[in-house]
Amino acid sequence: MSFAFGVVLFALGILVSVSLHEAGHMLTAKAFGMKVTRYFVGFGPTIFSFRRGETEYGLKGIPLGGFCKIVGMTPQDDDVEPGDEKRAMWRYPVWKRTIVMSAGSVTHFGLAIFAAWLAAMTFGLPNPDRPTTEAQIRAEPAVIALQDCVLPDTTYRECTPSDAASPAAAAGLRDGDRITSFNGTPITNYGDLLTVLRTASPGATATIGYERDGQTGTVETVLGTTKRPPIDNPDGPVTDVPALGIGLIISTPGLVTYGPVEAVGATSSFIGDMAVATAQALQRLPEKIPALWTAITGGERDIDTPISVVGASVLGGEAVANNAWEIFVMLFISLNFFIGVFNLLPLLPLDGGHIAIAWFERARSWVYARLRKPDPGRVDYFKLMPFTYVVILIGGVFTLLTITADVVNPISLFPK
Repeated sequence: MSFAFGVVLFALGILVSVSLHEAGHMLTAKAFGMKVTRYFVGFGPTIFSFRRGETEYGLKGIPLGGFCKIVGMTPQDDDVEPGDEKRAMWRYPVWKRTIVMSAGSVTHFGLAIFAAWLAAMTFGLPNPDRPTTEAQIRAEPAVIALQDCVLPDTTYRECTPSDAASPAAAAGLRDGDRITSFNGTPITNYGDLLTVLRTASPGATATIGYERDGQTGTVETVLGTTKRPPIDNPDGPVTDVPALGIGLIISTPGLVTYGPVEAVGATSSFIGDMAVATAQALQRLPEKIPALWTAITGGERDIDTPISVVGASVLGGEAVANNAWEIFVMLFISLNFFIGVFNLLPLLPLDGGHIAIAWFERARSWVYARLRKPDPGRVDYFKLMPFTYVVILIGGVFTLLTITADVVNPISLFPK
């Protein structure tokens, strides 16, 4: 029940975000005197509508977005009634059109920033000091988390009753113990432990020194066997290696909470990091298409592959079902920020495409004026339609791929 509630709640959050996106266009257009004739939430058949002034507001039956109609967005639009010629959007200064067209993305950014600020004071934001790289993780103290068993290969699965207890558990080690020595070799960090463990032999007896609640001790255990690539070559061939059946407990907290004033700076840093990550994700989108196809055709789903709003809603449902509201909020923040950035790409029919054309016209007019040539006028959108259709086709195929992958082979943050 909580899963379904989470899915619906996240989908509703997306719908509200998109509706506010369109409201951003509408309100800025009205503020500049442009004529807005329609503002609807959803698509398809109209459930109800009403008119206030010159604008019709309403709700449609398919809750997959929304739209607002601004008269005369391009010189080729034929929706300008007699007497409204001066209110056609394309006649307004380029800076005003830029504000109107970017208002949707600004709304998404505003939602992401506000949600991040609230998260900073409640759940907390990701700790910038928490180790993330391999080198940073290896430098952490060797504080261990026990695994129930040692899997014999690199395939992930849950331990079963028929699996032998991990060597660390069999020796009586506990979660939170810090390993201080291995076969007489001092251990100062987790990297040291991994290195000396690889020098042992599968099935050999190991003597392990540890510290627990300020008290030291020593245990012996028989090392298990698993398959791993070389430490210095993660993509190398896997071979039999000794295993202790442990993971690392990182002492640095994952989330940090702040006061209202401190949260402003923390939110700024968090959003800055998200901007970099989003730019990198957009650059990698084309190379993720084969991975999506692999997931659809029965292969393993890479957790780093793109997801659709369907997949995001499912992850939101999982987060609520597992009482992980901080993950729910982070998903909402990242999705809004990504939509805001994506919508500003200089491609039609995205808002960024209209902004790019407006500034291209302005720059071209400036150049022609300096060359004392007649102004070439406005861009003919009809000539750009083939490129627009290509973008729509590629976007449609990509969306279909992500939705299909999310249905037949979804990503899960809480694997069973």
